[in-house]
Amino acid sequence: MKERIAKFIAHCGIASRRDVEKLISEGVVTVNGEKIDSPATLVDETDIITVNGKKIESKPETELYIFNKPLNVMTTARDPLGRKTIYDVLPDKYKHLRYVGRLDYKTTGLLLMTNDGDLARKLTLPTNKIPRTYIARVGGIKPNFDVARRGATVDGIHYRPMEITEIAPGKIRVTVTEGKKNEVRIVLRTCGAPVQKLHRESFGNLHLGNIAVGKIIKVSQKGIDELLKSL
Repeated sequence: MKERIAKFIAHCGIASRRDVEKLISEGVVTVNGEKIDSPATLVDETDIITVNGKKIESKPETELYIFNKPLNVMTTARDPLGRKTIYDVLPDKYKHLRYVGRLDYKTTGLLLMTNDGDLARKLTLPTNKIPRTYIARVGGIKPNFDVARRGATVDGIHYRPMEITEIAPGKIRVTVTEGKKNEVRIVLRTCGAPVQKLHRESFGNLHLGNIAVGKIIKVSQKGIDELLKSL
């Protein structure tokens, strides 16, 4: 069955759909020897597709990994300020993987990595409402977590209601279903509980468990299937 080339190449883990569209506009994508100019071009595995002269093989088996992101590491391929990135930490054989969403520089814990661009997109769509759970160390004397539980609007941006459980003085568990940039830190600060440490322990049905800091493990096909069922 034919599908749009932008989606096909993203499935192969080469680039995101947006990046594929840029590559097409730059004239470096060909199908059966012909340069194409539209990301809507329909292709399948019988077509010979190249990017920058390199042949794209048919979509590999989807792989998903759990990476325990260390502190003070950027979730990006390149940092203009020269800070260490996740690809500086990952072993070479995993450096082709895409990250699923982001954890900020000071946030540690579970970061999903995959070779499937379309899967990465699905897992970060706010409409899928996949729960992400964090452990947060917070400051503040009398925080009002009801603000977060009801859903907060900060600087004109609305954040969905969060589930918050107080584990110990200054330590809480927070579950969100949206994934907006820095949402946990922003909303908890609004509650009067500025975040001092933030660690993600789960993403959907996937849990960090006892994976060591800086290590990466493969998710089983069963784990992937269970995650997809929740979408």
